[in-house]
Amino acid sequence: MERVAVYIDGLNLYYGLKDKGWRRYYWLDVQRLSENLLRPRRQRLQFVRYFSAKLLPDYTPAARLERQDAYLQALSTLPKVDIQYGLHIPQTITCRHCGATSRTYEEKMTDVNIAVALLEDAHDDLYDAAILISADSDLTRPIEIVRQKYADKRVIAAFPPKRHSQRLRNVANESFTLGRKRIAQSQLPDPVAKPDGYPVHKPARWR
Repeated sequence: MERVAVYIDGLNLYYGLKDKGWRRYYWLDVQRLSENLLRPRRQRLQFVRYFSAKLLPDYTPAARLERQDAYLQALSTLPKVDIQYGLHIPQTITCRHCGATSRTYEEKMTDVNIAVALLEDAHDDLYDAAILISADSDLTRPIEIVRQKYADKRVIAAFPPKRHSQRLRNVANESFTLGRKRIAQSQLPDPVAKPDGYPVHKPARWR
């Protein structure tokens, strides 16, 4: 039976759902989604690595911080999900026309973290096939290296809704776009019970 590991670019997936207007599906069970992508009786899910970055309190409305925190708490209850964090780096943007400034932030390290995990897990022989849920073309080279150095392993690109990368499609063994049916069938319960019994509820804005 083929061993499958799934690597999820959390923000890339989030913005794909957002661009589709699928807010009701933000409460996504990424372990169930990963299992729903497998071929029954031919593949077995080893683990899911979910990559994200926590929002910055000084730059983000409190309600949005609470929604992200609730979701990450819910994901942390899933037994096969490993959450790995990058960073949000504060930035100041100056308008070239009027000189006005605004504060924002940029996500950093997610693509590097995914690349390292893909290669390290291949080296440690933790999977036979890797499913990458992202359309970030910066991940093209790591996929090429996995396929060159570990010819017995496959890498499959699963593009989030409204996302696509021809470069990833060209280097992956297979590629497809996540559809509404699989996402709708892969929702977390509401509420999610933490190990201490504390319930984590789906944010009202996502209902």
